[in-house]
Amino acid sequence: MARHWRAWGAPFLVNLLLGVPAVVPIWLVWYVLANGPLAEYGGPMRNPTENDGMALWLVIVVPVVALFGLIWWLANEPLRRRTALAPHSFWLLCVLVPFLPTAVLIANSL
Repeated sequence: MARHWRAWGAPFLVNLLLGVPAVVPIWLVWYVLANGPLAEYGGPMRNPTENDGMALWLVIVVPVVALFGLIWWLANEPLRRRTALAPHSFWLLCVLVPFLPTAVLIANSL
């Protein structure tokens, strides 16, 4: 049993630490969706001061998300080769754990 938890430990810790800076790209993606496509279909109300359009936001969001995705990939790909987890378990863990710091911030703000 301890060996199983040890296999989860390093990927969990690495992705939890990656989740701290992931708050920024997650928020940026939410902001673009909330003020763009989702606002037209009953999502959050569009900010009335956003009259410059969303193209400018995409210039900011795309590089930030791409940079985080590259860092995330470069951290997890070598780790994948060293872990004893099955590939589907490893990648599921790596995709979900970075959302924990954002979820904690959202829960703390309610």
